[in-house]
Amino acid sequence: MEELKQRILKDGRNLGRGILKVDGFINHQVDPALMDACGREFARRFKDVGATKILTAEISGIAPAIATALHLGLPVVYARKNKPITMPDQVFLTLAPSHTKGVMVELIISPEYLQSGERILIIDDFLASGSTIQGLVRLAQTAGSSLVGIGALIEKTFEGGRDLLRPLGVPIESLACITSMDGDQIIFGGCD
Repeated sequence: MEELKQRILKDGRNLGRGILKVDGFINHQVDPALMDACGREFARRFKDVGATKILTAEISGIAPAIATALHLGLPVVYARKNKPITMPDQVFLTLAPSHTKGVMVELIISPEYLQSGERILIIDDFLASGSTIQGLVRLAQTAGSSLVGIGALIEKTFEGGRDLLRPLGVPIESLACITSMDGDQIIFGGCD
């Protein structure tokens, strides 16, 4: 998606070690017009998968997931990283490594909001190693839901996440694919 690529080039920063800072428009300060355009594009790409709910991870995946859900007319549930006292004792929980935090994080969902038989579309900000998305897949499977698609705003193809997720047999769509982040460069290419 050209609009997203141009925004990454204009306002994104390559911090080295494969870390792309997009805090100014995606995951700290959010550009609602850009998220709306991204949500519209995801909705176009996933309109025929029959999703009944969108699943994402706290916090950076929430904006693109909500924008997509708005255009598909679906609810969003997000995996929390801390269990609030309002959540029941029995929860769905998995661990996933955080690339930016450098530690394992918990992904927690209440069974009230992820149930058996649902058709889940995962939308997240990044597809890099695929570990966070794989954690979301585990949560959906534990709940008895089926996965129908995976979407990421930005894919770092050089980290191999698509290869990890490809055996799931669902469509994987990324709006901007980065093939290299050597030096201070950000190089876009194909997503396959």
